[in-house]
Amino acid sequence: MAEHEEREVDVHSGQSTTGHEWDGIKELDTPLPRWWLYVFYATIVAAIIYWVLMPAWPLANGYTKGVMNHSDRAIVKTELAALQGERADNFQRILNASYKEIVDDPQLRDFAYAAGQAAFGDNCRTCHGAGGAGAPGYPSLADDVWIWGGALPDIEHAITYGIRSGHPDARNSAMPAFGRDGILPANEIDDVTNYVISISAASKRLEVDATAAARGAIVYEAQCAICHGTDGRGQRALGAPSLVDDIWLYGGSKDEIKYQIELGRGGVMPNWDRRFDPATIRALSIYVYGLGGGEAEQAPEPQPAPVPAAPTTETLR
Repeated sequence: MAEHEEREVDVHSGQSTTGHEWDGIKELDTPLPRWWLYVFYATIVAAIIYWVLMPAWPLANGYTKGVMNHSDRAIVKTELAALQGERADNFQRILNASYKEIVDDPQLRDFAYAAGQAAFGDNCRTCHGAGGAGAPGYPSLADDVWIWGGALPDIEHAITYGIRSGHPDARNSAMPAFGRDGILPANEIDDVTNYVISISAASKRLEVDATAAARGAIVYEAQCAICHGTDGRGQRALGAPSLVDDIWLYGGSKDEIKYQIELGRGGVMPNWDRRFDPATIRALSIYVYGLGGGEAEQAPEPQPAPVPAAPTTETLR
């Protein structure tokens, strides 16, 4: 057996080297600190104990359950069930009460708002933005502009059945694609674009060709007034938005307004009746109503007083 080669000792530190050298730099054979070794060994022991007690190793058709049979999924399920049990009474009250009764009851109103806020954050914020600020193609819920109505029953209907969702009770509207489908030539689309801007508040910030707008008024009367109204204020029954304000779902520049006339875009809001129970939908409606300019519910039309029936011999007894 060859005699063991003696390692070189570093002259500066007095520590022997490992024999490894890179670009003139030699590696010292410095032992690990005792505390580090003890911590390392402790982590190994802790890992083995964890493997025994907790779910740890994947198997072909499952995983090792561990002695404690711990399950985060089961814990979450239990906690959610307990939370639902605690909130069940308030949700039942929300379901049974009228909107006025909910709004007039501070405790119930605050509960409904908080429950609706949680549902909105988990399901609606992706499209409508934080606080209902909206985005191009997704209407703002924080203003006072409502295409289908902003009273609480209107909002509840929209959430429950959606817009163009395919549900039998969904609200549906369709704006023609005047350019894509060849309904209007390009010059008439340009004219009606100028006219629409001229009757809207956007005329304060966008340049309008008055001559083109005058021609566009004729096109508008023939093609657009049937839905948007002769005064451009829209019709909620048809889902036709007002054109006299300066709120544009797909953008308010002249090109974007023209593009909408050309393509007739219309978004889809899903119906949430299959995901939410009626009480959650009602709470969500209250939250959305509180984001901005919710509208008062219209009073029912007065009904004539019933004419009392003539007394009979039976009623006189």
